[in-house]
Order: sequence, then structure tokens, then C-alpha cells
Amino acid sequence: MTQAPEIPEATRRRHDREIVALAVPAFGALVAEPLFVMVDSAIVGHLGTAQLAGLGVASALLTTAVSVFVFLAYATTAAVARRTGAGDLRGAIRQGMDGIWLALLLGCAVIAVVLPLAPGIVDLFGASSTAAPYATTYLRISSLGIPAMLMVLAATGVLRGLQDTRTPLYVAVAGFIANAVLNASLVYGAGLGIAGSAWGTVVAQCGMAAVYLTVVVRGARRHGASLRPDAAGIRASAQAGVPLLVRTLSLRAILMIATAVAARLGDADIAAHQIILSLWNLLAFALDAIAIAGQAIIGRYLGASDAQGAREACRRMVRWGIATGVVLGLLVVAARPLFLPLFTGDAVVKDAALPALLMVALSQPVCGIVFVLDGVLMGAGDGPYLAWAMLLTLAVFVPVALLVPTLGGGLTALWAAMTLMMTTRMATLWWRSRSGRWIVTGATR
Repeated sequence: MTQAPEIPEATRRRHDREIVALAVPAFGALVAEPLFVMVDSAIVGHLGTAQLAGLGVASALLTTAVSVFVFLAYATTAAVARRTGAGDLRGAIRQGMDGIWLALLLGCAVIAVVLPLAPGIVDLFGASSTAAPYATTYLRISSLGIPAMLMVLAATGVLRGLQDTRTPLYVAVAGFIANAVLNASLVYGAGLGIAGSAWGTVVAQCGMAAVYLTVVVRGARRHGASLRPDAAGIRASAQAGVPLLVRTLSLRAILMIATAVAARLGDADIAAHQIILSLWNLLAFALDAIAIAGQAIIGRYLGASDAQGAREACRRMVRWGIATGVVLGLLVVAARPLFLPLFTGDAVVKDAALPALLMVALSQPVCGIVFVLDGVLMGAGDGPYLAWAMLLTLAVFVPVALLVPTLGGGLTALWAAMTLMMTTRMATLWWRSRSGRWIVTGATR
């Protein structure tokens, strides 16, 4: 992000309207997604402890699968937004269809692996002998909905690239309601137990995918875009997604290592870590909403060959990220006396969590910059740099985190390492944004 004169007031207001129009619905859709698991947990929890434990293992596996394949949404958003900015709506939707076909193929491949190997996968994750049968049942049935789940990710990317985040919000809310009704009906009304919960989720996911496909197909027909699978286009979508997959896997590795280190610190520390991590993920939704807006807006400007507009939008979104981070940090500090008792009454756990929670609060402005610039570079299609930057961050974080149990400092030191990780990400992303090398204009990168 090169030095530039102050953005005119009218331009700032236009950017602000665009950011709000895209980020607010995106935030609603992001919040709706984890509610699926919460509803399943609430309904299955009344069946018994073993059923709930089985659901916990299976849902963790499914959530991991979604996070691994989230590149389907990110890469598709960037590619579609570029063509939208270039005025090529036909090509934009055609590009989106390539992403959807890729999602379908990956989903079918996952089913082929999970169905026969489900018992072994469940055992690998340490499910108890009483919980394992329920986890296997839920995982096998739910795997049938993975193609729909991945198609939803890709189709969400299509609509975001077309600058539409309202439709994903509506679909997410409708899917949440359908999932709740179906789960209650099948688990209790039909007496299917945990299998009913899995089937309810599968049906809801398939319904969401059907709605998305209807919207995309209508757009394709309106603009004369082909719906047939194109091998070259699918291959290009996969190639664009590989660097983002590396980025995502590196981030997942960081979170897993942090949890493993917390577990070595003791029961109170791992309990406190899980509480703080849940809050950290919740805060990420607000920041990720701005990042999603960044993907769509930056891709559109670059597609329209408006490099100056992309720079100005980037600068404005960074300010949004910093301001949002400051607000979130203050809210964490103010709400900590109310937040911790919601999760635990153990004074030892609270004592471990409190200083680490303050570390999270202090890091929020840094997180705001990271999320925004991550979205900007994704929107620019700068995936290879994001992959290398995250690998560097992983290399910095691992030795520091692994030294925490030896050097002392407990959970606060671990979250200081997490803050170092985010600061490293900020440095790499800030350097890239300042360099201007991400600014490649045109309908394709």
C-alpha cells in the first residue's frame, strides 16, 4: 500500500457504504453457521451423555473438513469479483460454476473416504467405546451432506464475488431454522435418535445447496453462461485454491499446537484455553466479515483495472479493521467479569483465564489489520504469497509455543505467543500491501 494523499471525504463515504453493505450481512451469515452445531448439540444432549460425546467427535471432524475446504469460497469470490469488475458477468458466473463443480467432485471424494473408514477415523480421534458407535453413525450419515456443504461454500463465493452478501445471509438463516425443525422432528418425533439429527442436518444442507444452485443457474441463463463442467476451468479453480489450502492448513496447525501446549500446562489451563479460544473465534467473525467485504471489493476494483480505487479501498478497510479491533478489545475488557462465569465457576480456571483474556483484548487491533489485509490479498488473488507468509508465521510460532511449558508463564505466555503469531502475520501482510505487488489488474490475474 504505497504512500498516497488523503482520501477525499466523498470517496471515504462511498467506501464506507460499500463495506457496511457487504460486511453486515456477511457477519450474520458467519454467525448462523456455528449455530447448526449448537442446535444439534442441544437436541442430542437430551438423549444422553454418550450420544452427546459421539456428536462432539463427529462434529469436530466435520467442522475441520469445512475449514479445510473454505478455500472454495475464498478463491471463487476473488475470481468472480474480478470478472464482475471487468463487466464480464457471463464469464464471472462461468468461473463460479467451475468452483461449484470442483466442490461437487471434492465432496464425492470425501464421501468415498469417510463411509468405509468412519470407525477408524473416530477411533483415531480417541472416542470412548460408548461414544464411538454414535460418532460413527453421525459421521457416516453426515458425510452424505458434505458435497452439498462444499457446494454451498463455492456458491457463497459466487454471490460474494457478484457483490451479494444478502442472499447468503437469508439462506443461512433459513437453513438454521430448517435444521432446528428437522432435528427436533426426526430425533424425537420419529424416534431416530442421533441418526435423526444427522439426517436433519443433511436435508438442511441439501436444501441450502439447492437454493444456491437455483440462484446461480438463473444468473447463468440470464447471461448465457454454460452450466456444463469444464475440465480446464475446474483445474484452474483447483490451482487457485491450493495456496489458500496451504494457508488454511498452516493456521489449523497453529491452533492445534496451541491447544496441545495448553493441555501440557494442566487441566485448569486447558479448560481456560478452550474458553478463551471460543471467544477468540467469536471475535474473528466480526473481523472476518470486513475481510469478506475486502475480498469482493478489491477483486471488483482490480477487475475494473482501477488500481487507485483498490489502494484507497484497502486503506479505508485497514482503518475499519483497526477501529473494529479497538472496540472489540474494549468490549472484552469490560465484559470479562460477566463472560468467564458463563463457562466456569472454578476459581482456578478463572485465575488462569483472566490475564490471558487481557492479552486477547490487547491483540484485537492487530487482529483487525490481519483479517482485513488477508481479505484484501485474497481478493487480489495473491494466494501464493499468503501461503508462504503463513508458513513463515508457523515457523516463528512453533518454537516459541513449545518453549512455554519449559520457560514458564503459563497460559498468559501461550497467548503472548499467539499474539506474536498475529503480529508476524501483520508484518508480512503489511509489507506486501505496502509493496503494491498485489495490484494486478484485469479480468484474470
